[in-house]
Amino acid sequence: MHDLKGWVYEKLGDLPILFIDSDRSKRYPKRSEFQDQGIAFLNAESISSGRFDRTKVNHIPYEKYEEIKKGRVKNGDIVLTMRGNGVGDAALIFGEGILGLINAQMLILRPNDETINSKFLYYGFISPQFKCELSNFVSGSAQPQLTMTHLRHVPFRVPPLPEQKAIAHILGSLDNKIELNRQMNETLEAMAQALFKSWFVDFDPVIDNALAAGNAIPDAFAKRAEQRKGIEKKDHSDTQNLFPDEFEFTDEMGWIPKGWEVKESGDLFDVRDGTHDSPKKSDEGKYLITSRHITSGVIDYPNAYLISQDDFDEVNKRSLVESYDILITMIGTVGVSMLVLQDEIDFAIKNVGLFKTSNNKSYAVFFYLYLNSNYMTQFLDSRLAGTTQKYLTLKVLRALPVVTPDNKTLSHFVNNMSPIFKKIHSNHEQIGILAKLRDTLLPKLMSGEIRISDAEALVEYV
Repeated sequence: MHDLKGWVYEKLGDLPILFIDSDRSKRYPKRSEFQDQGIAFLNAESISSGRFDRTKVNHIPYEKYEEIKKGRVKNGDIVLTMRGNGVGDAALIFGEGILGLINAQMLILRPNDETINSKFLYYGFISPQFKCELSNFVSGSAQPQLTMTHLRHVPFRVPPLPEQKAIAHILGSLDNKIELNRQMNETLEAMAQALFKSWFVDFDPVIDNALAAGNAIPDAFAKRAEQRKGIEKKDHSDTQNLFPDEFEFTDEMGWIPKGWEVKESGDLFDVRDGTHDSPKKSDEGKYLITSRHITSGVIDYPNAYLISQDDFDEVNKRSLVESYDILITMIGTVGVSMLVLQDEIDFAIKNVGLFKTSNNKSYAVFFYLYLNSNYMTQFLDSRLAGTTQKYLTLKVLRALPVVTPDNKTLSHFVNNMSPIFKKIHSNHEQIGILAKLRDTLLPKLMSGEIRISDAEALVEYV
């Protein structure tokens, strides 16, 4: 450990940090006031792996935000979860002009930026050392919670401001690159989804061929056909010739392209689910991934725990995950899917659906995009079971109706998608390398175990 001159070890309550809780007045937003857009109303589920999951953020009208004066977030704030299974999870608010509120499960920490750098404080909060310290102040088992009074007594190590900024810059540069790759993957997936929707949901090439041949268009596609008339067609004859120029009616899915079929997912590939047991935590081994660890198409490793190699092998007798399989969440936040692209699988699954598309790879990308289509999202929502906690059954997952094209059309689509998903895979691999480096450097930098110059050199090398 290098010289820690100037570092102080204080209780959080003795540092220049404002502790701001939520507004508990009668103006407090009610569930009935939530809407799809508006001012962000943050809750404990909004935080995953130190960042906000935009799919789990509620919104309220601006007029409601104007009524509430307490619990408003601003750029540089740290938001901390105070109750529930994610107690102690933290996220950093960044971006000018941010408007948002916290709910009753959360707390805002606003450091004096002349003494404490907010990014450094954030990295301190997600470090293993702090989480270990924090666990000593958490009470309750069924519903873990942390009070503001207890939080003020948690010890925290702080170096001089220049060192804080240097540490935050090193870790932040890694996170920025990780986020850039995530955003790139979102863009690539959106491109893939757009083509999938055009070909296999809206059936645009079939409509175009039917219009060109003067064939009848079913009423279900009349509006789309009218829109297609005004679009200048580019010459994609090789692709266009793959598609039929007529529709036919099916009992399962209504009108589909003539010659295509409706098949059940269980007839296309094996469909299973993960273990229902709870293997014990282990100091080393492989990760156990549940539905809550699959977020936005990636695995939240930091919040998962390890199980022994023996337990890992036992779980995999039932549900071995392989490259090009598809996972889907079955309980809690239901219907989030993930195409497994890594070559080396270091996790087992619990209460997670598993489509063994690795045994029929021509369907892997096609079916993954199908699961993420609006049609399938609504289909799954309509078949949820449970009252207090919603879940999907294995029976439902095995009986998903899939409109399947002929093999030639499917192969052409997969070839179009191949470079996109290769790039997504490459970005995922890079994210894994950068995240591993960040997670290695984080505790060493926050404790002073490694010199800043050495950490900078390592990041530059990677």
